Amino acid sequence: EDLVDEGLCKSIGLSNFNRQQVQEILQNVTRHRPAILQNEGHPYLQQKDLMDYCRSEGIVFQAYSPLGSYDRPWALAGSITAGPPSTGHELLKDPKLLTMAEKYHKTPAQVVLRWHVQRGAAAAAKSVTPSRIIENINIYDFELQLEDM
Repeated sequence: EDLVDEGLCKSIGLSNFNRQQVQEILQNVTRHRPAILQNEGHPYLQQKDLMDYCRSEGIVFQAYSPLGSYDRPWALAGSITAGPPSTGHELLKDPKLLTMAEKYHKTPAQVVLRWHVQRGAAAAAKSVTPSRIIENINIYDFELQLEDM
């Protein structure tokens, strides 16, 4: 809060907090409430309860790894979390998602990013590939139907 008062930052953000931790912060705020909570979020890790709580408190929920987290270092062979997700597929290769992408004439990544937007979440997708960066922003020319949410 002091950094906001001193003009060294514009707002306060939280990362990797659960609901109880966010509640504790909010109970101890004196001047500046957190503006955003950044946590991992994607269709395989929806965080609906936490997102709803943030919304009720006026905190933006921003998903990092919005396209799944298949490239995490701990997913390497030999790790206890190695191997495909419990669904049996990496998110962007999930047959249901591939079917939706075909239905909307979009890439699987565009469908997932649109899903985030329609849920009211911000999504921090990363890429260094110019064509993918352009692709990631071109998600505002379609809407997912309710049954695809």
